[in-house]
Amino acid sequence: MTAFHYADGVLHAEAVPLTTIGTAVRTPAYVYSAKALRNAARQFQAALADIPRKHIAFAVKANPNRAVLYLLAKEGFGADIVSGGELSVAREAGMQPGDIIYSGTGKTRSELVDALDAGVGQFNIELEAEGELLSALAIERGFRAPASLRINPDIDACTHAKITTGRSTSKFGVPLGDAIAIYERLALLPGLDLRGIAVHIGSQIVDIAPLEAAYTCIGELLASLRARGHTLTHVDLGGGLGVSYRESEAGADLEAYGAMVARITRNWNVTLQFEPGRCIAASAGVLLTQVTWVKPGAEQPFVILDAAMNDFMRPSLYDAWHEFSAVRPTGTRMTADIVGPVCESGDTFARARDIDSVGAGDLAVIHTVGAYGATMASTYNCRALPPEVLVDGDRFAVVSDRLAVSAVARHRLAPWQSYAQGIDDPVAA
Repeated sequence: MTAFHYADGVLHAEAVPLTTIGTAVRTPAYVYSAKALRNAARQFQAALADIPRKHIAFAVKANPNRAVLYLLAKEGFGADIVSGGELSVAREAGMQPGDIIYSGTGKTRSELVDALDAGVGQFNIELEAEGELLSALAIERGFRAPASLRINPDIDACTHAKITTGRSTSKFGVPLGDAIAIYERLALLPGLDLRGIAVHIGSQIVDIAPLEAAYTCIGELLASLRARGHTLTHVDLGGGLGVSYRESEAGADLEAYGAMVARITRNWNVTLQFEPGRCIAASAGVLLTQVTWVKPGAEQPFVILDAAMNDFMRPSLYDAWHEFSAVRPTGTRMTADIVGPVCESGDTFARARDIDSVGAGDLAVIHTVGAYGATMASTYNCRALPPEVLVDGDRFAVVSDRLAVSAVARHRLAPWQSYAQGIDDPVAA
């Protein structure tokens, strides 16, 4: 039985009816399954069973909820982070600093200082100047910073252009042709323990052929650096494995991926590092929403939800497909545009979609939102940030509160402004 399934005509998250969560928490709300998270974590680990030395670091950007990270830490995962905020969240969730890999193109001086002081296990250097700064900061603290150099192999991940990161035109890593020279200069810096190389070519990769091509390039670079006398003990293979967003399509084959990695790297004699995010969390979440109106349209009706693009950005940002289901399906179908209440035409989840028939007041879910869902939410249109709920068996709890705009607002009057001329000060009132 899958984590999200129908029982007695009602969609459940594990043993909890989503109608119960809708009543208790209200909508829109993200709902995560602990069972699905554990299963995905264990399936990923099982796919890498033939890799003798490995470290798996969950990509925190995919879902930084502390309860999710805590659960994955219990499954033996470390963290792949890209900001100081993600460092704080990972540590608060119980992930050990030594199990954290710090990636990202724009690490600031203050972020590097905080990460060094925390004892982060590895810095993935994105440009030579970053390595020089990291070395200087480490020397000030009397030790050498563990680091790898991120390589840009100029390989197309064959995924969406906005989540492709390994082309020569991408902002990530150093060009493959410059890698040896940059590595050798960085290796001379007294504040760096330069111990390996890293690669990450994109996200939502279903065909593993581009990954094999990237890893082959990395293997050749590894051999070249060792031939020049360098000792490399770690290779970070990144993440990017895709999931199934449509019922009719398959995600990446984890077993085939694991077999490919074992074959390509069998003579590397390094600790391999992996940074999965989407393939761990995506299928573990749904966005629970309620139909506000069904509005007649020129071609088909509009199903207007109380969830909007500010709650869930992927369809608007990437034209992404996500399945849509009624919580209490009647067995009838309709064709409709599924939209939200935000005042943009881009606030659209689906066009001319064949869906369960729904009416005003009905609960529904958008599927496969556990990755890059709540983490990308905003208060656009002065809308509240949606809550997040974790289900574990027959238990559920709110693990991130609904935040009204007033709770996260940074706006205030300038010192020379005042409420006057009969306009009440809402704060004073």
